[in-house]
Amino acid sequence: MEKFWRLVHISRLDRYIIGKYLGTYFFSIVLIISIAVVFDFNEHLDKFIEYNAPMKAIFLDYYVNFVPYYSNLFSQLFVFIAVIFFTTKLAENSEIIAMMSTGTSFNRLLRPYLIGAGCICVLTYVMGAYIIPKGNIERIKFEQQYMSKDHNIYTSNVQLKVEEDVIAYISRYDDRFKMGYDFTLDKYENKKLVKHLQAMTIQYDTLSEKPCHWIIANYQTRDLQGMREVITSGGRRDTFINMEPQDFLISPGQQETLTTPELSTYISRQKARGFANIKEFEVEYYKRGASSFAVFILTIIGASLSAQKRKNGMGMALGIGLGLSVTYIMFQTTSATFAINANFPPLIAVWIPNFIYVFIAFFFYKRAPR
Repeated sequence: MEKFWRLVHISRLDRYIIGKYLGTYFFSIVLIISIAVVFDFNEHLDKFIEYNAPMKAIFLDYYVNFVPYYSNLFSQLFVFIAVIFFTTKLAENSEIIAMMSTGTSFNRLLRPYLIGAGCICVLTYVMGAYIIPKGNIERIKFEQQYMSKDHNIYTSNVQLKVEEDVIAYISRYDDRFKMGYDFTLDKYENKKLVKHLQAMTIQYDTLSEKPCHWIIANYQTRDLQGMREVITSGGRRDTFINMEPQDFLISPGQQETLTTPELSTYISRQKARGFANIKEFEVEYYKRGASSFAVFILTIIGASLSAQKRKNGMGMALGIGLGLSVTYIMFQTTSATFAINANFPPLIAVWIPNFIYVFIAFFFYKRAPR
């Protein structure tokens, strides 16, 4: 019992290091993101003026959501900068030597680092999984309206399974009017076609309070009853079909607007419907957990790299740390591209950078001062 309380007890040293860690982490976010906002505003000022973007929308819809999105996206970089910066300062001031001279081992010294990393890990995951996706809806909507007019509003040759043994097909879909053309709906029993519906147009009812409400026009149905065939036709018909416009029209960045539970539901539903174009959604789903866990790995690397007092001070450690963090982000992007374009398993692809950096962390950990 005594060992347990000794393990969970937060000492003054722990509070000191955790405070330094979290304080430097949030300070680096404020500093770097502030600079990023200034550069982004200068870069897009012409487009804001060209598309007559209201000042209120620029700051409340775009930048209020821009800041948490990019803060979370580059969290690994801020972790590296924070750990290396304040740990190097501790080493330069001989504080780490003083800590170890009292019998504190490097393993014990890592404990407050890992507690701080745990706080950041939980924060980044909750932000990325539940809070930021809601803000991304407004940010992406603003970008499409005031920064780029070429977002995708059409799709063609859409085929998906809406129910068991029921297949829908749309020749062309226009998202501006929520309307599809040359629509067919086929129902099978024991792999035999028993009902076929064909309509000239199908339009999603945006005014309906119920989901999956569609209006078909100029339609014809064929009921195949053995050797008999019953044909009916009509001009307009309201019906409920288990599909939504977002099921077959994927806009850029759509996966970033879904919370993690919504992503899981969307992926499961699209797989059940036989929809193949969901790699980006799977990558986003697994990346949120992998990126948050990476905080522990990068913290160990940063602490091990900068705990030793050097003649050249912070320069060398900071240079190596920035190089490693940029390389990690590059690995993330490359592995995600492999998953999307090369049919690589998304779960393995997004965790490959972590697997590689575990070995790098072990290398620097073994070289850390004892």
